[in-house]
Amino acid sequence: MQRVITQTLSIIKYSGFRTKVLFSCYRQTAAMSTLMINQPKYSWLKELGLKEENDGVYNGTWGGKGEVITSYCPANNEPIAKVRQATMQEYEESVKKAKDAWKVWADIPAPKRGEIVRQIGDALRKKSKVLGSLVSLEMGKIFVEGVGEVQEYIDVCDYAVGLSRMIGGPVLPSERPGHALIEQWNPVGLVGIITAFNFPVAVYGWNNAIALISGNVCLWYLNNWVDLQGKGAPTTPLTSVAVTKIVAEVLEENKLPGAICSMTCGGADIGTALAKDERVDLVSFTGSTNVGKQVALTVQERFGRQLLELGGNNAIIVFEDADLNLVIPSALFAAMGTAGQRCTTTRRLFLHESVHDVVVEKLAKAYKQVRIGDPWDPSTMYGPLHTKQAVDMYLAAVDQAKQQGGTVVYGGKVIDRPGNYVEPTIVTGLAHNAPIVHTETFAPILYVLKFKTEEEAFARNNEVKQGLSSSIFTTDMGKVFRWLGPKGSDCGIVNVNIPTSGAEIGGAFGGEKHTGGGRESGSDAWKQYMRRSTW
Repeated sequence: MQRVITQTLSIIKYSGFRTKVLFSCYRQTAAMSTLMINQPKYSWLKELGLKEENDGVYNGTWGGKGEVITSYCPANNEPIAKVRQATMQEYEESVKKAKDAWKVWADIPAPKRGEIVRQIGDALRKKSKVLGSLVSLEMGKIFVEGVGEVQEYIDVCDYAVGLSRMIGGPVLPSERPGHALIEQWNPVGLVGIITAFNFPVAVYGWNNAIALISGNVCLWYLNNWVDLQGKGAPTTPLTSVAVTKIVAEVLEENKLPGAICSMTCGGADIGTALAKDERVDLVSFTGSTNVGKQVALTVQERFGRQLLELGGNNAIIVFEDADLNLVIPSALFAAMGTAGQRCTTTRRLFLHESVHDVVVEKLAKAYKQVRIGDPWDPSTMYGPLHTKQAVDMYLAAVDQAKQQGGTVVYGGKVIDRPGNYVEPTIVTGLAHNAPIVHTETFAPILYVLKFKTEEEAFARNNEVKQGLSSSIFTTDMGKVFRWLGPKGSDCGIVNVNIPTSGAEIGGAFGGEKHTGGGRESGSDAWKQYMRRSTW
């Protein structure tokens, strides 16, 4: 009798356990079925090798034993797909494999390394539209910007191929008879590349292509952590996985170690470890000034090398002689492009008092004509902010602007539709030194300010802590040359009669002061990825 009771209880327990397992499996299956990747409309995501749950670690082999995170679409806040993040053990494994891969890569002649980079560029070309669509879907920028961002990676690959045959140091005159004085450049070794959500392809590309032809290996870490001790998770991990799959295929086809281009998606613990790791010879960080400062201090504690591309509080100055037919579209695109989430976004618009009212009126009319919609719709000009937190920051900034004396002449509200949409906003009436004007809010808010004289305008351009991008609109060549000179703009990018946003890959990209001082992409930015020896 006792045995019958025991068997009966066992059956009941087993049945209950089985019910729980089946219910759990049902919930997991139901959750997977709601992912956008499983909807026929988004089946193209599988062309990039993506699936419901993706490995978030690559170091020659794919893995990911850490927390499973979900990537959401900013246009509707629906889940796209999932990624398994790296554990600390997998980070350690990735660093070791990358250091071993460097021993192979450094022995390959630079022009041969350039050939591999050329193949990476060609592989990206074949998938530029589908990868650009993913950027649009996951980051939220409009389709044309998503494809354009992939094109930047392609372009810098082309640039790097030529550069691989040109890197060299000079032969210098020696003061000693019968001696030669030569400058030699060698790779630093392992480059840790930390990228931000707003350019999930291009920023990695700028660093990766130049670092590779210079003889370095790369460890890509994607995160958007709040601080080095805080919690955070990547918000564009699918793009990182898709890009890494394209790059890895090229390396594997050439029978090269995949760890030459390693990748880890992870939390703040991985980012902290990378910044502290003496095996990482250069840390290239793109992100906010606050987090960049923490990264810089951490790397400096170990006397490591760093490349910082941080925030920008960029200004356009419009003089009384400016061509307003250039000013209006330029200011609109620079302030609204990527929904104000570029480091080169125009946040301050200084107008000469004689043209202030007419420019504000024309600009407000232009804002009304902008088509707002789904970012992957080719006709859309303006998409959502990246996260719900960004919407909250936008609303807080608008409130602060009002409290500090500003008047909202256009926008200022959340748009009533699914996703993280807010109205592009124009604020007038603030003092040039109002606290909110000197704060970089990563949102489409444009502060319009008056000025009287050239000296006043130049000084106000330079009075903020950041020094990334700047522009003036004028037909006076005297003003142009003073703007470009030592008493003009103190920014790393100085423009005339074009917007502050965007840059060309042939020029060094970066800024001064709290923007970090680093330079990426063109000109002699390659020197940041190499070490100099004087023979």
